Amino acid sequence: MEGTGKHGGDQLSIKKSEPVLIEPEARTHSGFFFLSNLDQMLTHFWDTMYLYKSKKGEDSRDTLSDTFKQSMAKILVHYYPLAGRLRLGSDGKHIVECTNERVLFVEARANCNMDHVGVKVILDDHSETARKLVYRYLDPKSILEMPLMTAQVHFFAETTRRMSLTTKPVLDRSILRSRQPPKIDFPFGQYAPAETSNLSNISNPFQGEQILTKCFLFDSNKLVILKNMAMKDGTIKSYSDFTALTAFVWRARSKALQMNPNQTTQLLFMVDVRSKLNPPLPKGYFSNGVVISTCLGRAGELIKNPLSFAVEEVQNGIKMVNEEFVKSWIDCFEEMRAKDVPLLSHCIVSSWIRLPIECADFGWGELTQFGCANLPKDSVLFLLEGKEKKGINLILDLPVTAMSTF
Repeated sequence: MEGTGKHGGDQLSIKKSEPVLIEPEARTHSGFFFLSNLDQMLTHFWDTMYLYKSKKGEDSRDTLSDTFKQSMAKILVHYYPLAGRLRLGSDGKHIVECTNERVLFVEARANCNMDHVGVKVILDDHSETARKLVYRYLDPKSILEMPLMTAQVHFFAETTRRMSLTTKPVLDRSILRSRQPPKIDFPFGQYAPAETSNLSNISNPFQGEQILTKCFLFDSNKLVILKNMAMKDGTIKSYSDFTALTAFVWRARSKALQMNPNQTTQLLFMVDVRSKLNPPLPKGYFSNGVVISTCLGRAGELIKNPLSFAVEEVQNGIKMVNEEFVKSWIDCFEEMRAKDVPLLSHCIVSSWIRLPIECADFGWGELTQFGCANLPKDSVLFLLEGKEKKGINLILDLPVTAMSTF
């Protein structure tokens, strides 16, 4: 299989081998694997990319490939659900059937070097580069037919370097089962469609326009400028890079989309709950450990007020996530799962700036680039600029006209 794309004005050619299937090297558990409500909240496959610059005198490509496949077979014994397939249960929720159907492995060769491939090259303007570098499962009729391959890569990397796992996965997801009967003590704004009527008619924003994906780098200097903007009026005494960037995106995106001043806009973002429970989730817990927190605001208020207004809203959204919030969130999803609740005028922020990306050491040299090759609709992603660098890449998609304003 071959594909072409652009890199630096030249033609990028990539030749991919036929996919092979890798199965666990030993017999694993069969049957159905429970998924908690935190696993069900957003069903989307992320295509992540780890790019390494080869060392001089390292093993041949074939040797590296064989080592990778052998390590995959070993790790699947511990992470056996990844060799299964998603199914839809009688209650309307997803579960994993441990079918031992194996995972896909594909080799590819490109006619470019590492200098031609980076986060901006991969993402900007829906670059063809991303579509050619990432293997996509051909024409799945639904998510239920797609192979599962979302591993904790730094553990997998230990096995590739012929090391034992330092932390074994904890697969018991029943820790986060909903209470019976459900008990909901919080008003969850993300499930309040009556409050978010689409006054700006942007459920299909800028109809007919191309949607662009772009990457904006906020280096240390720009982050300082953002800090000064947030603290200018004295309302905010302290803040994190996440809260400032999230508030900035919420405000600037609402303005770029030309929202009606009376439009209620929803900001959704992930909050890590692993340490907010008593007892905390165990080390090695193999599951989603985040909930979605929400801020609701009128577009007019966001735009006319200083940045500190939006920052304070985000800070409050984070502060309210405690143990009771998490349990109520799980119970709320249990009751809402069968309902198709529209999320109008919303923006979902995901931050990967605290992920231990540098731990993904396969023995192939230093990780030089990390990124995602796809972005869900209405999403914003934060990525670190790179090792030893303090900048943050902000990635989002918008219609052409709105992107030029943003």
